[in-house]
Amino acid sequence: MWETTDPEGRSVMLLPETWRHIVETHAELDVPPEVVLDVVHDPHRRARGRERGEMWFSKSGSGPSRWIKVVVHYERGRGRIATAFPRRSFP
Repeated sequence: MWETTDPEGRSVMLLPETWRHIVETHAELDVPPEVVLDVVHDPHRRARGRERGEMWFSKSGSGPSRWIKVVVHYERGRGRIATAFPRRSFP
C-alpha cells in the first residue's frame, strides 16, 4: 500500500489491487506509483467527480500523455484511489 495526502491534508491510499488494475487496464500510463500519488498530492487541477464523495485530480507533464487523471473516492475523511489514466486533452 502507498499513501499520500491531498491538498486539503486528507490521507489518500493506493492499494496494491488498484495499482494492478491501473497497470493492466491503462498500461500506456507507464509511470511508477509515486507519480500517481504526486498527482493527488500536488495537482494542477481538481474537480468534483460524477459520484458523491468522488474527486478528480489532474496534472500535466508527469507522464507519457499531456495529462494524468486520478480518480479518488472519499469516505469518512479518507481517500482511496480508484483508477488513474493518461489524457491528451485538458481534463
